[in-house]
Amino acid sequence: SPPGMAADSMEIDDSLYSRQRYVLGDSAMHQMAQSSVFLSGMGGLGIEIAKNIVLAGVKAVSLHDTKQCETWDLGSNFFIHKEDVLGQKSRVEAVCPRVAELNPYVHVDVSSLALDDNTDLGFLGKYQCVILTEARLSLQKRVNDFCHSHQPPIRFISCDAYGICVRVFCDFGEEFEVSDPTGEEPKEIFIQSITQDSPGVVTCMDNQPHGLQTGQSVVFREVNGMVEVNGTVRPVSVLSPYSFAIGDTSQLQPYAHGGFFVLLKTPKTYRFAPLQIHAAMMALDTFQEQLSRLPNAGCSQDAEVLLKLTEEAPVNAELVRCLSRTARGTLPPLAAAVGGLASQEVLKAITGKFAPLQQWFYLDAIEVVRPLQSVAAEEFFPRGDRYDGLRACIGESMCLELHKLRVFMVGCGAIGCEMLKNFALLGVGLASSSGEVGVSRYVLLSSVSLGVHHGPRPHRKKPKSTTAAEATLEINPDLQVDAHLNKVCPATESVYNDAFYCRLNLVVTALDNVEARRYVDSRCLSNQRALLDSGTMGTKGHTEIIVPNLTESYNSHRDPPEEEIPFCTLKSFPSVIEHTIQWARDKFENLFAHKPSMFNSFWQTHPSAEVVLQRMQRGESLEGSFQVIKLLSKRPSRWDQCVTFARLKFEKYFKRKALQLLHSFPLDTRLKDGSLFWQSPKRPPAPVDFDLKDSLHFGFIVSTARLFAGVYNIPYSQKDVTEEEVTRLLSIVKIPEYRPSEKVSVTDETVRKPDSMKLPLSSEEEREAIAQLEQAIATDNVTAGSLQVSPLQFEKDDDGNGHMDFVTAASALRARMYAIEPADRLKTKRIAGKIIPAIATATAAVAGLVALELVKVVGGYEFESFKNCFFNLAIPVVVLTEPAQVKQSLIRDNIYFSIWDCWTIFGREDFTLSDFINAVREKYGIEPTMVVHGVKMLYVPVMPGHSKRLKLTMQKLIKPSVDRRYVDLTVSFAPEADGDDDLPGPPVRYFFSRNGETP
Repeated sequence: SPPGMAADSMEIDDSLYSRQRYVLGDSAMHQMAQSSVFLSGMGGLGIEIAKNIVLAGVKAVSLHDTKQCETWDLGSNFFIHKEDVLGQKSRVEAVCPRVAELNPYVHVDVSSLALDDNTDLGFLGKYQCVILTEARLSLQKRVNDFCHSHQPPIRFISCDAYGICVRVFCDFGEEFEVSDPTGEEPKEIFIQSITQDSPGVVTCMDNQPHGLQTGQSVVFREVNGMVEVNGTVRPVSVLSPYSFAIGDTSQLQPYAHGGFFVLLKTPKTYRFAPLQIHAAMMALDTFQEQLSRLPNAGCSQDAEVLLKLTEEAPVNAELVRCLSRTARGTLPPLAAAVGGLASQEVLKAITGKFAPLQQWFYLDAIEVVRPLQSVAAEEFFPRGDRYDGLRACIGESMCLELHKLRVFMVGCGAIGCEMLKNFALLGVGLASSSGEVGVSRYVLLSSVSLGVHHGPRPHRKKPKSTTAAEATLEINPDLQVDAHLNKVCPATESVYNDAFYCRLNLVVTALDNVEARRYVDSRCLSNQRALLDSGTMGTKGHTEIIVPNLTESYNSHRDPPEEEIPFCTLKSFPSVIEHTIQWARDKFENLFAHKPSMFNSFWQTHPSAEVVLQRMQRGESLEGSFQVIKLLSKRPSRWDQCVTFARLKFEKYFKRKALQLLHSFPLDTRLKDGSLFWQSPKRPPAPVDFDLKDSLHFGFIVSTARLFAGVYNIPYSQKDVTEEEVTRLLSIVKIPEYRPSEKVSVTDETVRKPDSMKLPLSSEEEREAIAQLEQAIATDNVTAGSLQVSPLQFEKDDDGNGHMDFVTAASALRARMYAIEPADRLKTKRIAGKIIPAIATATAAVAGLVALELVKVVGGYEFESFKNCFFNLAIPVVVLTEPAQVKQSLIRDNIYFSIWDCWTIFGREDFTLSDFINAVREKYGIEPTMVVHGVKMLYVPVMPGHSKRLKLTMQKLIKPSVDRRYVDLTVSFAPEADGDDDLPGPPVRYFFSRNGETP
């Protein structure tokens, strides 16, 4: 059977591929599952590519290599261990079983035949893609010619990593068709107007940018008036960000209202150009051809020879010298970054998804290399250990600095695991050098975590941080790896306190949310620690480098908050599938989580139903009593009642809601300005008549009934959910007659949130609640057991629990009611579960780029050498930029401060507010006008009574807890000119005692 698929139905194993499916789509996944790849060269770069493409799920990979394991390899190949070197194993034998363990669906075999200028290349004919690493240029050209001329063409990729320089080359044949060049999901954009003209001009509603380019095509839907355009595909000519022309519309009917358009994805054919090589790398190829070796590490004579070979072309001499000095070396993070990019090209070659590289990609890390003048040449010479490849690039002193490093990594998902691999190869945090790598976050490991985990399944029930630590020590046993089982958040500040941060050199985040990043950033800022942040979404990745006193912090810039869907849109006027999915998610929360939790907490605070009844009879109003009693009197106690409940919910959500809306706002309703109420983006609903033969209706009933049974602890069997049994139970359900409530005003229905105007209970409702409770007590329906239920927590990844069944069915039914194109289960799951698409290639690349910056932070490099990165491997584009430089704020007369500054004042027990103000003036030459602690104003001269506070001690004003050593105070200073605002300064850290040690 094709790998990764069940033989009968080509099913994709979601436990392994769920995050990647959202990046590549199912058709690309199926293509990969039928493709075989040949990969030559099992060095640091080759093993990166092998890992990424095996995790991605191709059919088969042949690993080719002719070398034996050497100590040197331990520094760049994370699947070669010490015992392989001692046992004189071949590299390909050592890595094959470990690569194969990454994905049980991929067939991995080995080849160690000599691959050179005389080899018959016919054997390559059975592969769809051939990748060469560590191959001479003459061999690359020969294999490329063979692949290019083969029918059908074999996709050819070559990549090289020489010290600080890397390159990738792609040739996918004369022509190569790409089904989806960007992978971006097209949005539905609503239309404001279409002119009746030549050309007709389309304007978007609410000035929403269309994001189109001239030459692309769009398809129109649901346009009223100019109905001829519906379903037609029209090429666009962009006029502005909000408008575009679509050809002659002068003979069509006039546009009335409504409608939307969607970008139509069209396949694009790429043509591959002849070779063009960068001068320095070309010279290096010539050097190898002439001398049959690479330039020696740190050798200045070889550097001059290489420079002479580039005389034909204008080159950066410094880059050529650095390339010569480091060409024998390997910089593992650079291999990871380019390995991620090259692996994505392999997936493109096989699937035709995303735009391929055209045709060369170069990246250098020249800024990592110190000028030779400042470092002795011996620093770069080999010493016969696992760090020789790294030493050739950065020198011995830098290697020792990495060994001593104390680094703390927050988060341990896919990026975290790839980071640990880089730490292990770089020798970051060695026990013998008193270094340490701390890894935080207790999470159960799932097999989706990519990176260095060998054989995902055995680790299923261990904490991620522990498992990751074990896998890291397999790569480099000399590391000191500490797995922490605490989450880093305000609640654990007693564990992750200032003393903890002060022991660290830097912090690395591998998190998936902005709040956690902001929090860790604020802790690094107040403790003056560097922070390396990164993240991925699908094929996109970013890195951000934050260095004390050099750059701005993460919190210096705020991303715009996610747009929330307006309440009225969700409640009554959905227009796109995201609205119906969010509605279904909210219904799940309300029915199966929020109401049951409220029920439980009410009965935890009120000991018995009898006491509640007495208090209500006395006229007391108890918070939540009305809803709780309603739930108590209606709660199901048998399976058939769960089915009845589900049927009534169907009636309410998909029929009565529509009837009520159309009763309140008939189709011909007009607004005050005379325009139609029901026009785009508002869609009129159509009531759905229940039909048990419709699988969607049946699915909704069964999933809803199952969830009710789960909440109310009602047992049911497999027989109870069969079609016959559910049909039998539904045949006896009585559906009450529908009576519309009176018409609501447009403003109330469409703008106001009903929750914001809760009315007090009417006396009639109170009487009804009391009667219901009396009845429940009389029928003995309030035993201790019946006053507790089991709220459900939404879990998207367990296909057996019915949660996604409910959300998918409810969303699809609502979409049908509003004539919205429904989404399949996979898309519904992504949106409802807020899943961030992930793929191993981007994860490996982002972690490599961060580890490269780590070397610079450790070396105390200048601001100019640091690089933030944004990349999108789909297009492919890699953008490197300087970080934002820290801003200096002037208080006055040469007194500046930045976000990294913190002024300190040491007090004692009898220190008064007046003493504090004098101490600031004496130490910093400026007098405070206002002192604030958090949100509490300690001293504001204009406030009545505040001048008396000057005599009070700081201890009394702040009332610190026993273990507090200091507080951070916000202090303002008088402006230079009257009428100006007070000037803010840096935080002033006030220590309660002289040494700051004891409170």
